[in-house]
Amino acid sequence: MKRHLVSGVKKAFGLNYPGRTLVILPDDVFLASFPKSGNTWSRFLLANLLYPKQPATFANIHRLIPEPASTTKRDFSRMPRPRIIKSHECFDPRYPRVIYIVRDPRDVAVSQYHYHRKLKKIGDDSPIETFVTRFLAGETCPHGSWGENVVTWLATREGDPRFLLLRYEDMVADTAGELTRIAGFLGISAGAEQIALAVERSSVAQMRKLEQSQTDDCSLTKGSRKDLSFVRAASSGGWRSELPESLVARIEAAWGPLMRHLGYELTSQVRSEARDYEVLGILSTPR
Repeated sequence: MKRHLVSGVKKAFGLNYPGRTLVILPDDVFLASFPKSGNTWSRFLLANLLYPKQPATFANIHRLIPEPASTTKRDFSRMPRPRIIKSHECFDPRYPRVIYIVRDPRDVAVSQYHYHRKLKKIGDDSPIETFVTRFLAGETCPHGSWGENVVTWLATREGDPRFLLLRYEDMVADTAGELTRIAGFLGISAGAEQIALAVERSSVAQMRKLEQSQTDDCSLTKGSRKDLSFVRAASSGGWRSELPESLVARIEAAWGPLMRHLGYELTSQVRSEARDYEVLGILSTPR
């Protein structure tokens, strides 16, 4: 009874989280990705670009670049338009424009493994082999497997002018250049100084500093282990030292054609056990 009463009061004052009931507006832009592919860093980059007088923090990021599961309906209604909204969902035809970030699944697996340790979902003694088995099966998050999530967007939107595909690795290598691409997609006139300031305010060092002081102010880290950082290496290729060859081979076997399509070099010669998306003609010519 009390729970229903509290829920009713929250809805009456717009303090509930809309989730998938969010009313999507025709000028909304979604910043989408599979989890642990650089979405939080990208939110900081965009927020610091769009709101230079209100630098992004872990305490305010859900208001600047909101997420339906973590931002209240009232905050959504108060946002200036066009809104840029975070999402980890698979393809949704309701999304008018989408910036989609993809990351090497070998690095995603490692990053998600350590994040689950931080959230206390698994212990330090939990073998990464077990985690990767679950990761490949799409059991480590509610948004499908890496391959399922990525291919739903590429198969439906790749090449569409309403869709901007970014690789996390390219963002790491040339952050200013990729942020300039994002600004162009959004129709934002941003000079070199404005871009540089957003990049500086979203640096690994700055985000780690903010995390240390605001760890309990953000749903991403609230209640999690303090001895493990949410902002980790923020680099690419870490899988080479953290994943055994057998696990690398399993990931490449599952998603080899899709990885090649995205420009990720395979290290094993195993036969792909997944559908060959290129043969089926679902995806366009590989990069």
